[in-house]
Amino acid sequence: MDNFEKVTTGLGEECGVFGAYDMDGGDVAPTVYYGLFALQHRGQESCGIAVTDTCGERKMRSKKGLGLVNEVFDEEALHALHGNLGVGHVRYSTAGGSRAENAMPLVINYVKGVLAIAHNGNLTNAVELRHELEHTGAIFQTTIDSEVIAYHIARERLQAPNVEGAVKNAMKKIRGAYALVVISPRKMIGARDPFGLKPLCIGKRDNTYILASESCALAAVDAEFVRDVEPGEIVSITKDGISSDKSMAIDPARHARCIFEYIYFARMDSTLDGVNVYHARITAGRALAQSYPVEADLVVGVPDSGLVAARGYSEQSGIPVGMAFHKNSYVGRTFIKPKQSERESSVRIKLNVIPEVVRGKRIVMVDDSIVRGTTCANIIRMLKKAGATEVHVRISSPPFLYPCYFGTDVPSNEQLIAHSHTTEQIREMIGADSLGYMEIEKLKDMVGELGYCDACFTGNYPMEVPGRDVSLAFE
Repeated sequence: MDNFEKVTTGLGEECGVFGAYDMDGGDVAPTVYYGLFALQHRGQESCGIAVTDTCGERKMRSKKGLGLVNEVFDEEALHALHGNLGVGHVRYSTAGGSRAENAMPLVINYVKGVLAIAHNGNLTNAVELRHELEHTGAIFQTTIDSEVIAYHIARERLQAPNVEGAVKNAMKKIRGAYALVVISPRKMIGARDPFGLKPLCIGKRDNTYILASESCALAAVDAEFVRDVEPGEIVSITKDGISSDKSMAIDPARHARCIFEYIYFARMDSTLDGVNVYHARITAGRALAQSYPVEADLVVGVPDSGLVAARGYSEQSGIPVGMAFHKNSYVGRTFIKPKQSERESSVRIKLNVIPEVVRGKRIVMVDDSIVRGTTCANIIRMLKKAGATEVHVRISSPPFLYPCYFGTDVPSNEQLIAHSHTTEQIREMIGADSLGYMEIEKLKDMVGELGYCDACFTGNYPMEVPGRDVSLAFE
């Protein structure tokens, strides 16, 4: 592998978690598999499933590996995962790098038994917690902060009366963004950080209860949406049903859901905290058309998250919307290419322009973000080479100015093109005829009354982050 490098275009995904508990005793591995399939957009680096049988021996079976869900699991592997309680995970590395041992779920054997944990998010105090644990003899097998959470849950369980109590005590120590699904031999527990940065919802199919990052994963396994796990809530699912602990909840005025779930991460058929993602993106596109009108012949969206915003722009402006790109669905977001190749080739592998659609036309191109600018510049070049006379770029997020500490792979300031260049300079660098970013004050129209985090645009972090003096989350 020495002659190759990993190339990531644009933003990194978050991770996806999925848990299922069949009260009737049926095997849940196939359900978890299809749930993860529906969450594949949240991470294509590694995946895993762990299961246990609540009616039999207290044994945890698991399989995980690098690659897509259908690459890691086949029918034989799923058949071997016998158990009616299970948790699965798809991963994109935001902290820890891509190594096989960093794949989740993490299975922990400890004095009280066994736990499996899947985590979406990033801790802001993981480094100090890790050092603290190491100085008391902890030995880490991975480089991910999820293991820090697992250790704390295991340690707290020694004093706590039950696993949910241990999760609650661990939550008092960890800071940052997290949606957790934890399974013990008899329970499935879901927990969400008090700010609600990461999504988590509850579903039900017959006598099977489900926890999932997004509602689209519930639909994929024919389950009904029950409700969202609330920010700061811990739900415990046992053979007796669901119980809830909201003692870690904070004032809803301080809630800070990741706005990028609505702009980019979530699938367009998901609903998060009562806000439909499709509707949020239509609203974003409409806002762009109001803020940056232009005379043009066709509006096109860059797949996938730009497509719905493009439709919103079209509805507001009256300019027809069209499909200008063919996307190769069989290429993951991160893939291998020779070092000496141009970055442009990696864009062409994923995306091709349909010349018949754009030839001789003035194009409005809608995309979700500009990170480094290289991908956007290459797409504009492709459009113009295919015969587009003008390309007006509209971005359904404000400019990235600050790094994210909560699990979104927004790189350091130096790599953010908007950090050191004006909008006009960026327009010139990417070769667009005009450029308009979403106005920060219009973000709230996408999510209504929900509190959200826009720190990557404003620098207003909802809690203390490394190197920044912000009021502590838990005082």
